[in-house]
Amino acid sequence: MKELIENLLKLQTLQFDPTVDAKDDRIAKFRANTPEPVMLHYDRLVARGKKGVAAVRSQVCTGCHMQVPLGVTMALMRGDDIQICETCGRYLYLAPAAVETPEAAKPKRKTTRARKPKPELLPA
Repeated sequence: MKELIENLLKLQTLQFDPTVDAKDDRIAKFRANTPEPVMLHYDRLVARGKKGVAAVRSQVCTGCHMQVPLGVTMALMRGDDIQICETCGRYLYLAPAAVETPEAAKPKRKTTRARKPKPELLPA
């Protein structure tokens, strides 16, 4: 199933790239490697001006910015089947984890402020 989503993602990249001709051989190759029901659903989305594939980041669909159910996210992690966003209808895939910089990976150290000395009680 991962190959299917990768094909759709490459197809989407080529179709939405203004420098690529619509009759490019690569587009035809990706379309031929994708099952017909999946292509029909993808084409309906593209006909409406939408992208057909969206990433899931932090359990949120990047196409419609709505929260994806945990079950769908878990199915994407397992890679058993393709998943569709319940809100916008796009095919979903898990976005690669963001690479942390070494400074961001370090835990922040808590700083403590120096306490003011308590005023001594003056005899009355």
